[in-house]
Amino acid sequence: MKDFTLKEDLSPVLDGSRNILDELLRSGARKMLQSAIEQEVSDFIENNKTYKDTEGKSLVFRNGYAPERDILSGIGPIKIKRPRVDDRKLRKDKNKSGFSSEILPRFLRRVPSIDNLLPILYLKGISTGDFPTALQAILGANAKNISANTIVRLKESWEKEYYQWSKRDLSDKKYVYFWVDGIHLNVRLEKERPCILVIMAADQDGNKELLAVSDGVSESKIGWKDILLDLRNRGLSEGPKLTVGDGALGFWSALNEVFPNALQQRCWVHKTANILDKLPKRLRSQAKGNIHNMYMASDKETAYKEFDKFIELYQDKYPKATECLEKNKDKLFAFYDFPAIHWTHIRTTNPIESTFATIRLRTYRTRGCGNRKTVFSMVFKLALEAQKRWKKLKGHNLIYSILRGDKYIDGVIEKVA
Repeated sequence: MKDFTLKEDLSPVLDGSRNILDELLRSGARKMLQSAIEQEVSDFIENNKTYKDTEGKSLVFRNGYAPERDILSGIGPIKIKRPRVDDRKLRKDKNKSGFSSEILPRFLRRVPSIDNLLPILYLKGISTGDFPTALQAILGANAKNISANTIVRLKESWEKEYYQWSKRDLSDKKYVYFWVDGIHLNVRLEKERPCILVIMAADQDGNKELLAVSDGVSESKIGWKDILLDLRNRGLSEGPKLTVGDGALGFWSALNEVFPNALQQRCWVHKTANILDKLPKRLRSQAKGNIHNMYMASDKETAYKEFDKFIELYQDKYPKATECLEKNKDKLFAFYDFPAIHWTHIRTTNPIESTFATIRLRTYRTRGCGNRKTVFSMVFKLALEAQKRWKKLKGHNLIYSILRGDKYIDGVIEKVA
């Protein structure tokens, strides 16, 4: 076959085409946006035309335009002239409200999607000083009104948002599952590494959500109990039906005191790692397969048989490994008392681990965050961004069955005689 090559450099032509397309898009967007704002003003004046003063003059009327300004969008800056409305006389009446544009608020300088872009870029590793360059690459050379100071103000707003979020009311919420973990991160200005205590939950509709992010010097019972009591005080009257976590957490003692009816499931990923660490490397592959056969068994009876087989196989030479497995034996197989379709979600803490791997990456890239407030606000914002991609539980239609107390045996609902 003949080999065809491009002899001429077409990049100037392509760049010119892109510039023309960008201008056409911006021009069309500007006309549509300007038209929508004009119509919004006309509708407001029309709806208030009956309000007149003692001389019969309207209390609401047009008053020219505010100075033209750029609104930064995903296709670059769009020039807009905001119509002015004189409604001062109307505002004197406490029962009347003046004009406020829903389309173009007075101090808007960026479309909301741009504000969503900023935390994503920052949390993915773009440093504060590199923001102008990064945004110009994405939005075009005219993206001038976002500076390093904008990011500093953004982080301050995250702290306020985190505070409000951590005080939200939970009285209308019910959760079927909790996943819990303690995340250790570096903080440059702190002597001790903070431990961020995190709870992810699945609600009655099967949606996964970030439930709690809190400070904890260590994964102690006191720290976890403080979180659980706070959740209860904000209206969460019932605990989860099942909680999944690492066996080393002080969480379990706290859970028994605050939500004693919640069942406990130890994470099989953590348990496997702990067992293999107590075996020689040459046996780890085989032992991992033996462990896999336990938690992947189709029923609890088979799982217990695999459990006993592992103990018999390794107990004589490697008692520490078998002691690690035997610890909390019943809590390793609690998932069998829930719908089989949920098992993939509740055998491990992977849902929470995968999310916070990104957080560790971000703090590594910044060589540690400056202070604890920055850490918590960053964790909070990153988790909320990740939450948008969290998928519903498989078989979420079965959650109401669990919440009303139906009993499951080996993943199948028990039939009432």
